[in-house]
Amino acid sequence: MATVRVAFDRAGITATEAHGMADIGAGRKLGADDPVRIASISKMVAALGVMRMVEAGQLDLDADVSRWLGWPLRHPQFPDTPITLRLLLSHRAGLTDAAGYYAVPLGGQLREVLDDPRAWDKAHAPGTFFRYANIDFPLIASVMEKASGERFDRLMQRLVLKPLGIAACYNWDSCDDATVARAVVLYDEAHQPVRDDNRGRRPDCPVVAATDGSCDLGRWRAGDNGALFAPQGGLRISANGLAKIGRLLLGEGEVDGVRLLRAESVRELARPQWTWAPGAGMTSEEDDSGQGGDGFFCRYGLAVQTLATSVKGCRDDPFGDGVARFGHSGSAYGLLSGLWVDPASGTGVAYFATGLPEARKGERSAFSATEEHLARP
Repeated sequence: MATVRVAFDRAGITATEAHGMADIGAGRKLGADDPVRIASISKMVAALGVMRMVEAGQLDLDADVSRWLGWPLRHPQFPDTPITLRLLLSHRAGLTDAAGYYAVPLGGQLREVLDDPRAWDKAHAPGTFFRYANIDFPLIASVMEKASGERFDRLMQRLVLKPLGIAACYNWDSCDDATVARAVVLYDEAHQPVRDDNRGRRPDCPVVAATDGSCDLGRWRAGDNGALFAPQGGLRISANGLAKIGRLLLGEGEVDGVRLLRAESVRELARPQWTWAPGAGMTSEEDDSGQGGDGFFCRYGLAVQTLATSVKGCRDDPFGDGVARFGHSGSAYGLLSGLWVDPASGTGVAYFATGLPEARKGERSAFSATEEHLARP
């Protein structure tokens, strides 16, 4: 197992811990500037891009996304209910991951996944039920591409990463060579590489290749396949980069003199759109990433989790102190991650661990024991 933990406040980083190897084969130690596939924290960073487009008047959180997609996105059982960015960002759009979401190839159409009845929660109309679904974010990325005409990974560079001076990228293509060379290899618990074993080089194909095996990114067309650059989990970013995102949240849209978002936009991201109550949603993820057990999700905003929910059945406090921090967790390919801020104290923590089993076995929460250690107050 390898871990990085970076504590910070509004002014900067206050403590850094790093242990283990970024690349076992190369004998390279892990550091706080090494980029890793950060899993679902990618969603929260994508939401920053959404809010920049909302502020610019390019998107509307409460408009039917069909207007941008160019085709009707409708729940088959509830065809009269519009699906909005607000519903997609807060996992209340009536979608599931049962039909897949991440393996749409280059040149393919995300729309075809939505034609599969398994993609929809037959029992719940959009807006009535929380069900964590990764597919929401490829749809969001498709909307962003159609509204801007830009490729999602490049759009996120322009809107978020470059203004903040963060060397990061979605699915490697838009990272510079120095960042690519520092990639953290993701290992399973047996130390076998499962992602990003790139030997210091760019991957042969940074996306799911076309059905004929080719990888010509010139085949990209705006909005056809928002899954291509993995907005749901494919952000490669360092723990120090995460800490800067956290400081941006603490600064309500401003960090190190850069105003990225209005304060009200950050408050809207963090404001819970859903709080768990019996019959109102599911408190754990359904796919095979091992994203927590029952009671893991209890309050959720626009791609932002709030912790320490004082409701029976909620086990969403890895810190164990009852403080209502907000941020996001991540879990995939032997990695667990978290970015959490406490606006009241003006402090936060960013962390990740690699080489972990998928099952979570925490002592005081639905989070793992490793996360409980890294998330200590």
